Amino acid sequence: MASRAKPAICLMLGWVGLLWLLEGIDVISGNALDAFGIQPRDPAALLDVIPAAFLHFGFGHLAANTLPLLVLGFLAALRAGLRRFLGVALLIIVISGLGVWLTAPPHSNTAGASGVVFGLFGYLLVRGFIERKVLDIGIGLIVAVLYGSIVWGALPTDSGISWQAHLFGLIGGVLAAFVLRQRRPVPLPAGGVRFAP
Repeated sequence: MASRAKPAICLMLGWVGLLWLLEGIDVISGNALDAFGIQPRDPAALLDVIPAAFLHFGFGHLAANTLPLLVLGFLAALRAGLRRFLGVALLIIVISGLGVWLTAPPHSNTAGASGVVFGLFGYLLVRGFIERKVLDIGIGLIVAVLYGSIVWGALPTDSGISWQAHLFGLIGGVLAAFVLRQRRPVPLPAGGVRFAP
């Protein structure tokens, strides 16, 4: 696990650094990048599902996502490995973005990494139970204690926040834990190996 720590730290620092750079470009350009947010049910906006996860509406919005993205992303990358983590993140981004595209209110514009944050929370929460790993169950319980209150953000309680991105990000993270789980090798009598579901 120690060999995964440095790449996980570098990946998440690079990711967050990119988000801050993009927001700086957005501010300098007069918020030109906001056009790449997700506008619901607009076929052209389907191309914005992935870019929208890297854009924010101001530095305050970005600052609110930075620490949880760093912490949850580091833990997920550390435990899953970089290749699987990137698959998890992509699945979360796509499911969160498509959920927003399908269900957000008309004439809205949605962007931000909070769908990813909710997805990583969901992924870490259930991963240990799915893969039957005691350490990951423990990490999931710690994550639940530290960040469990964010679950309220997946409910339609604040019209100014995209609860749709949060809810579908959470769903995407749980789904990613199932779809991208590590297969356990099971020895066969003849010396072969098969993988348990």
